[in-house]
Amino acid sequence: MASTKEETLVYDIHISSVGPGQVTGEHVVHEPTNMDLAMKLHYLKTVYYFRSQAVDGLTTLDIKEPMITWLNQFYPACGRFRRADSGRAYVKCNDCGVRFGEARCGKSLDEWIKMVEEEVSIERLLAPNQVIGPELPFSPLVFLQLTKFRCGGVSVGLCWAHVLGDPFSAADFMNAWGQVMKAQKSAQPLKQGRTPTKPETYPSPPTPFKDPISVKRVGPVGDHWMSPNNCKMETFSLNLATKQMNHLQSKVSGLVGINPSPVFESICALIWKAVAKIRNGPEPKVVTICKNNSHDPREKGILGNGQVISVVRAEFSVLEANPKELAWLVVDRAEDERSRIGEAMERENGLSDFIVYGANLTFLDLEGANPYDLEFNGQKPIYVGYDVDGIGEGGAVLVIPGPKNATKVVTLIMPESEVLELKSELKREFSIA
Repeated sequence: MASTKEETLVYDIHISSVGPGQVTGEHVVHEPTNMDLAMKLHYLKTVYYFRSQAVDGLTTLDIKEPMITWLNQFYPACGRFRRADSGRAYVKCNDCGVRFGEARCGKSLDEWIKMVEEEVSIERLLAPNQVIGPELPFSPLVFLQLTKFRCGGVSVGLCWAHVLGDPFSAADFMNAWGQVMKAQKSAQPLKQGRTPTKPETYPSPPTPFKDPISVKRVGPVGDHWMSPNNCKMETFSLNLATKQMNHLQSKVSGLVGINPSPVFESICALIWKAVAKIRNGPEPKVVTICKNNSHDPREKGILGNGQVISVVRAEFSVLEANPKELAWLVVDRAEDERSRIGEAMERENGLSDFIVYGANLTFLDLEGANPYDLEFNGQKPIYVGYDVDGIGEGGAVLVIPGPKNATKVVTLIMPESEVLELKSELKREFSIA
């Protein structure tokens, strides 16, 4: 819950709903895949920061009006969940709309960003908490908030139910809004609505079925889709400029062939080792890796959880390992878990309750999400912040493209008890003053 001080930072909040301009049609539904339902307890938060030029001459109505066209394309995001007779959840595409908040902040944009650098948790005031349930028919799947700063700059905050799609789908969704605003193309309706069908049944396995190691079973949570994690989590970020990137690549040198030190894998290796050093109890011998599925690019406008989810196992001491050994495992020994997760959900007709992020120490590579492609008035964001709700106690690390190609933002969501020591360790590892 926000403190009184935080509540005064962002104020004058007004909430409305915006839906598609065209009626979607009676009995149209969107059926989440097994992978979609496996991600239902996670929520993505993205905050885009723009200078005042991005909204010069634009009223709130000028910003909201193109949404009607934009949401024609993404009409499943405007629906509400229901349950079939089997209990499996589906989206009734009833055009109830996305939530849209308008707010003000008494700080300038530069003052706010400086505050975020010191305490990233206040960014949550710009992308409000929104969970699905406990009343499914009344829970929006997307919440947007436009916040106006004292200087004239603005932020656009997104709270996105991960059951709709992965971070790459969410970025496509937001970038399409910018495209509609500048009228480069009109949004065309999706062709993915259909009537719920009875799911196929599978014979019970002859031996007890074991859950994939990339997930942790929780709950049951029923119709309140919120992770029951009792461990208090804290978020912090590291900004890696060219100097730090070169340093970490030199630490993990001689990896493979033409690109001996990939940046993402190097970050994974150093943070994996650092967590093993500071964490009480057994070392994290298994980590989860989430990446864009570059071999099967999604069709524009199609929402879904298509990212590759893999696990990497260390058969040796992580603490004593050379970072390049860990990086090599991430490059060469990642085991794709998607089919196992899908089978686990299918066996229970999509009724299982899992967490994926934080079931193990989890690394998300957001290269390819293109967060800086969202444009208002021809202006790109000066900064984009990411966070995720519903992380398990294993923790998660988001590796995000920075505002310049040569930079990365590393956002960590970790158990609060580990943060102070981990911050100190990583500043040494990444040569950050």
